[in-house]
Amino acid sequence: MPWHAALLPLAADTPDPAASVKEAHESVTNAASFIEENWAGWLYLGLKILLILVIAAALRSLVRKSLTKLIMRMNRGAEAVEGMALGGLLVNAERRRQRSEAIGSVLRSVASFLILGTAGLMVLGALGINLGPLLASAGVAGVAIGFGARNLVTDFLSGVFMILEDQYGVGDKIDAGVASGEVVEVGLRVTKLRGDNGEIWYVRNGEIKRIGNLSQGWATAGVDVQVKPSESLTRIREVVKHVAEGLAKESPWDERLWGPVEVLGLDEVLLASMTVKVSAKTMPGQQFSVERELRWRIKEAFDEAGIRIIGGPPAAEDEEEAADPSAAVAAPSALANPASPQSLATAPIPPPSGSPRITK
Repeated sequence: MPWHAALLPLAADTPDPAASVKEAHESVTNAASFIEENWAGWLYLGLKILLILVIAAALRSLVRKSLTKLIMRMNRGAEAVEGMALGGLLVNAERRRQRSEAIGSVLRSVASFLILGTAGLMVLGALGINLGPLLASAGVAGVAIGFGARNLVTDFLSGVFMILEDQYGVGDKIDAGVASGEVVEVGLRVTKLRGDNGEIWYVRNGEIKRIGNLSQGWATAGVDVQVKPSESLTRIREVVKHVAEGLAKESPWDERLWGPVEVLGLDEVLLASMTVKVSAKTMPGQQFSVERELRWRIKEAFDEAGIRIIGGPPAAEDEEEAADPSAAVAAPSALANPASPQSLATAPIPPPSGSPRITK
């Protein structure tokens, strides 16, 4: 059956197998030539990037391990000192450990940021990327983030300097202005305090404007004793010195007392009482327990010596003097005497003698 002329394929439309093979050969040849011309540069670039990453990773690991060993050495030194006789007075192991770990964490983070950031910039530079616009954009973004999170940055920087300067640590009794109590945990952003009633205070480091550390150096225990003005001051001094000698020889007060108990003298003299000031230098944070023990022993010693303390039970002669029989009797009234002017003024006026009387 004859085919229509329009349905018959033209000779020009039939693909030429030789031309297709030639084009494919040229494409492969061009690709091979391109690879042959650039493979050395690609290999050099890949090796360069790999070398940068390997050096950065090795340097970061070396720095972090060095910092960790340094922190462990500091902790071992603290534990060794704590095992000594006066270790508890000189070093708080938990405070030293947290402080060293906080400093180590900051140093590790800063080292990682610097090393990895530098390596990233070197990789981008090796790839031929222009770092000028990127650094400018990063600078603007950093300024915007820093302005928006300025409180967080302030807290972080304040915490870093507090830890580096060792202003306070775990176990210290501090007054931070906004709150006071015992330091439970020291962080880079927040300091945790336990108040006197057991409450937990979370204080941002940036809000702390001044710090009063009550646990560094030494403390002072002060006791005020009020006695009668008639008591002998020489006898009072002798009794207090005897109490102080006994306290300094007993444990654990011999370690808590860092100086002799002194009678400073009269702090106040009144008509009904006089105040004797007693003071002693103590271990930090132990002044309150020493004050309570001193009051206890001074009270017992004064009772044995017959020295009366203001506020105590009155003596027998005081009770007899206070028993006044006339205190319960009221003052006599002026109206009780009929001859007094008050009684005469209240008497009725008698009628005249010559006036008639009206009777019913």
